[in-house]
Amino acid sequence: MSKRVGHLIGGEILIEDGRSQALYNPSTGAVSGEVCLASVETVEQAIANAEAAYPTWRDTPPSKRAQVMYRFKSLLEENADEICLLISQEHGKVLHDAKGELQRGIENVEFACGIPQLLKGEHSKNAGPAIDSWSEFQPMGVVAGITPFNFPAMVPLWMWPAAIMCGNTFVLKPSERDPSSTLRIAQLALEAGLPKGVLNVVNGDKTAVDTLLQSPKIHAVSFVGSTPIAEYIYNEAARTGKRCQALGGAKNHAIVMPDADLDNAVNALMGAAYGSCGERCMAISVAVAVGDEVADQLVASLKGHISALKVGSGLDNSNEMGPLITAEARDRVKGYIDAGVEQGATLVVDGRDIQVPGHEKGFYVGATLFDHVTESMSIYSDEIFGPVLVVVRVKNLQEGIDLINRHEYGNGTCIFTRDGEAARYFTDKILVGMVGVNVPLPVPVSYHSFGGWKRSLFGDLSAYGPDAIRFYTRRKTITQRWPSSGVREGVSFSFPS
Repeated sequence: MSKRVGHLIGGEILIEDGRSQALYNPSTGAVSGEVCLASVETVEQAIANAEAAYPTWRDTPPSKRAQVMYRFKSLLEENADEICLLISQEHGKVLHDAKGELQRGIENVEFACGIPQLLKGEHSKNAGPAIDSWSEFQPMGVVAGITPFNFPAMVPLWMWPAAIMCGNTFVLKPSERDPSSTLRIAQLALEAGLPKGVLNVVNGDKTAVDTLLQSPKIHAVSFVGSTPIAEYIYNEAARTGKRCQALGGAKNHAIVMPDADLDNAVNALMGAAYGSCGERCMAISVAVAVGDEVADQLVASLKGHISALKVGSGLDNSNEMGPLITAEARDRVKGYIDAGVEQGATLVVDGRDIQVPGHEKGFYVGATLFDHVTESMSIYSDEIFGPVLVVVRVKNLQEGIDLINRHEYGNGTCIFTRDGEAARYFTDKILVGMVGVNVPLPVPVSYHSFGGWKRSLFGDLSAYGPDAIRFYTRRKTITQRWPSSGVREGVSFSFPS
């Protein structure tokens, strides 16, 4: 094995001798190294380092914290090629896609640089006779983040930059499937001047997760991943008295109206369905065609575009789609395709038998397209997290809205139309957290917040943006009065008003 990935605790890399897990290059299927899986003691060591660093960091002025973040942003940009190479080597996504991921993460770092403004409280003079009242946003203490494999650079940057700029210290548990880019980014934060112990990274599995959830020294937990795990983490955090935001799964629909620019809609759907091999929580996996004529044209056009799709190694920037993250993910997606055929859907394009010359052992599934899909089929109801797009036919817009609103997930959706009235009606009536109009991946910019509805989000605050500042702080309200010299007041038993 060429490398062994450890942890970052108290500013130092720690390589454990205990449990480990193999790392793969998904493009080739070859083992590229191994990652240490943290023991309970290692996670507790990271928490202790974060706790020790907290008092000094909490009292560091926000403007000085921001200077670290400005330097960190520059280092991310200077080392972008190295970071994206690490992403592609362990996740499999094509390099140009990795660069897009990193850029969206950098935008969240830019937002965190504005922390002196973001932490400004509210002030009211003379709220009562000679009484002033104001609020402050104070840090929580030690907080934690648990992040998924599909965005090893971006999603951690949704969390810890905002958290530490608010004055907290952080323990990050990234995915053990592709940890190297996450760890490298954390090292750049130290290079930018972040004090040791403010940010700690522990690689691991459920042992590490449960240790974070059970620790009384962790005050808040942020999670992004599948809905079953999100629900588990949210319930465990609540049981142990922690603040929690847990972003779960998705089944994102795109309605294609009869008046839509079909060429633009097809181009958008190709990228939204098959970009990053469908391993995105904002991927469009259901196209809802309004009317059979639209459906027939949509399917025919998608079929033609899929035939020209270039699939191969993520390290080849001329490719448009790379492999899935693991052999297990590949087999799971193929199982869903099998189920779709068995349940009666029309398989228009079959990606199960794709072969990539020179990479026959890679974890590839080709772009797959189903037509005549119904609500009862598992390829419709479940989050497949792979390059599978299904087409559902409806008679009108209202039927499409009702279809989407019945689904258990409510993460993202969009509509393709030239009709402003239809778009306005759709955005008003749809029960989904992030909505696009002729925008297939309506991921909010960094100064808004990211979060779905229904079983796509557990907790009352979304990720990054303004909600992150509220999530990682506690409001303290101070009411103050300085009586005039020599004035003495009598006792009052009435509630003050």
